[in-house]
Amino acid sequence: MALFERYIGVDYSGASSPTSSLRGLRVYAATPLESPVEVQPPRSAKTYWTRRGVAAFLARELSGEARTLVGIDHGFSFPLAYFEKHKLARGWPAFLDDFQQHWPCDGDHVCVDFVRYGSHGHGAARTGSSKWRRLAEIRTEAKSVFHFDVPGSVAKSTHAGLPWLRYLRQQLGARVHFWPFDGWEPSGDRSVIAEVYPSLWKGLFPMPDLTGDQQDAFSVAAWMQREDRAGALPPHFTPALTEQDRETAEIEGWILGLGGEAPKRERQSKRSDDEKRDRPREVAQIVNLWRAVGQNVTAFHSLMRHLSLGQIHSALAYYYDNQNVVDEVIAKG
Repeated sequence: MALFERYIGVDYSGASSPTSSLRGLRVYAATPLESPVEVQPPRSAKTYWTRRGVAAFLARELSGEARTLVGIDHGFSFPLAYFEKHKLARGWPAFLDDFQQHWPCDGDHVCVDFVRYGSHGHGAARTGSSKWRRLAEIRTEAKSVFHFDVPGSVAKSTHAGLPWLRYLRQQLGARVHFWPFDGWEPSGDRSVIAEVYPSLWKGLFPMPDLTGDQQDAFSVAAWMQREDRAGALPPHFTPALTEQDRETAEIEGWILGLGGEAPKRERQSKRSDDEKRDRPREVAQIVNLWRAVGQNVTAFHSLMRHLSLGQIHSALAYYYDNQNVVDEVIAKG
């Protein structure tokens, strides 16, 4: 049985002001039985959603009876280094209050860049380094929430979106569980809002006719629906983190669907080490068979059609470059 009655995926945008119509701000919704469809903004002179409009929409949707899972594509908190630099208490509600006081990006006509460059708010008193990354960003190799003005950056959307998370928390109170700050395991009667990273899933749900922003929001809703229908959501709410990593994530936030595995680079390095260890054994098997057919590559290839000629030549080149190592493996049988 599904845990949720509705799934909402939001691909966020930090461009312009809270009341600007943003092409990059997209919302998709699904139910356990119905595929994700795009949710259009209310009829008005604005063609696309505004950040204020999305916040009002979510407040309205989540105040109802239907238990809903919402995935939003921006950071929900900052790296530990930020809390340490500014000597902040490590509670999430206090963090949101403090951030909004300095970065009032929910104000009329206030753009993130206005605060960055000093014409509004007090952003200079609450800055961070692009070298600081949350643990979840390290694990996904995502950019820092302070890395502005580069492709693929979530810095603007995070700075623009945090005050609206505060707004939703004030509007909805105990009706909504903000994961994981309100606990890792949501209770069975509350809607949930969680941070998501569409790059983890958009390759699983290709929709050629959609824009990139539409694809991201669609993929979030589709993944949440799929996992819930399969009964697989509970493990995602309790990822296998070490005690230290879990304590960090309770302050910095975590990405729904991200496990506790090592960063990609570390996993790739381990695979590389495994390949280096296995390569002499693989080449030894090829060399033995190659010798058995009189060192005739054409004859060998006719017997080993699962290998391409390029793979065979690559193996023989490796053998001649590492003959002592391979011969030792052969000698050991």
